[in-house]
Amino acid sequence: MSVTLFVIMTLAAILTGLGIHHSFKALPVGLSNESPEFQVRNVRFLRDLTWVEGMGDRQHDQEIFQAILGLVMGGRKIILLDMFLFNNFTGWEYGTHRELSGELTDVLLAQKTKYPDLEIVLVTDPINTVYGGMTNPYLERLREGGCKVVVTRLDRLRDSNMFYSPLWRLFIRPFGNGNGTLLPNPLGPGRVSIRSYLRMFNFKANHRKVIIADQGEDLAALVTSANSHDGSSFHGNVAVGFTGAAARYLMASEEAVLNFSSEISLPDFSAVTIDNVDNSVRIRVLTEGKIKQAILAELDRTAEGDSLIMVLFYLSDRDIISALKNARQRKACIQAILDPNKDAFGRTKKGLPNRQVAAELVDAGIHVRWGNTHGEQLHSKMMLFERNDGESNLMLGSANLTRRNLNDLNLETNVQVNGNSGESIFKDAREYFELLWQNNDAREFSVDYPEYADNSLVRKVLYRLIEATGICTF
Repeated sequence: MSVTLFVIMTLAAILTGLGIHHSFKALPVGLSNESPEFQVRNVRFLRDLTWVEGMGDRQHDQEIFQAILGLVMGGRKIILLDMFLFNNFTGWEYGTHRELSGELTDVLLAQKTKYPDLEIVLVTDPINTVYGGMTNPYLERLREGGCKVVVTRLDRLRDSNMFYSPLWRLFIRPFGNGNGTLLPNPLGPGRVSIRSYLRMFNFKANHRKVIIADQGEDLAALVTSANSHDGSSFHGNVAVGFTGAAARYLMASEEAVLNFSSEISLPDFSAVTIDNVDNSVRIRVLTEGKIKQAILAELDRTAEGDSLIMVLFYLSDRDIISALKNARQRKACIQAILDPNKDAFGRTKKGLPNRQVAAELVDAGIHVRWGNTHGEQLHSKMMLFERNDGESNLMLGSANLTRRNLNDLNLETNVQVNGNSGESIFKDAREYFELLWQNNDAREFSVDYPEYADNSLVRKVLYRLIEATGICTF
């Protein structure tokens, strides 16, 4: 055997071993977790809407960010945010945006000035510094103002792109990253080093969107699909807010990320109580792969007499799709509003994966409409099961229904809300769906399936390939 062949075979063996190990290694302690059911107080459903009327003017009706600001301004002991996007990048879309990152930074710093002993912790993803290639002014202001900023150590997570990530880990990661000017910033203005791009191609993220703050001796929380990010400021999104022991469990799930990304510890809120609960609503906190298990469990018991309504940004996971089709075969009524996957911060996308998946769903007898987007995205991730026994199950949060989001690759947080269908949270979620589906009040939130139908075999094969290999951004 020649020396060259030996070297090639050795390198191939090393890369294969790295790929297998980092694709299936044990997760850090505390990830992929599920809580018991907690009774909660002050539970509410929130949504952000965008539509076009008249001569093409975009209109907005937003609730989520105001609720986030309300939690911040109520905090006296602890405010913890875990936010995937926290920057002013707007990509190639140059219209007017709300400066969410700047607004939230200002309010956090004002609260810290007013209450110096207040502990403020922001957990975020390295995408906000373009993976170490740029300085983020909002993160720097928070640090300078006495807040603790934690950039998640994504290398501790499993690799979703097993064909590329071993090469990155072996040949690129050791050199780190820093401010550079070689290439244009892929997310907005400015320039970055090539190492920012090379790290980005790992396609992994802390994708969570959570805020927790104290209210006296209690804790309040919000779990959402919305980012505090300028470029996302007019996306359609959903959220659930609540108070009580479920918020304490949610904080524990965030401590798991802090433990492998920093040396920060959080105040003890073990004495949180759930007194004065006057509703039937219970909440479970779900992270990472436990989200998928919970969804499949609900789908597997969905049958004739039950209904399922969904508003989804991405739907591509093969197990979820099969379970949806099986539920439809059992004569469940299923309706889905999907983002057409055409808008991405000023860029136009080709419709993957939703248009290919929608063709399957329609063939199976599932009713599909498309979000009527005009530059923004229908970014919600919501499923509402309504049972023939009078119970409902609402599932929402950060997780798209994709391999990366559901298979213990990204960091994700969802909640599952269970209770009597007559509770206001379920009525509000149903009202949100009907508004989008029916285009009530002469506002066109959705369009018929044929508008974006795509039966291309080439794109169907492409979607299946990139979903299975992880060589994709969804």
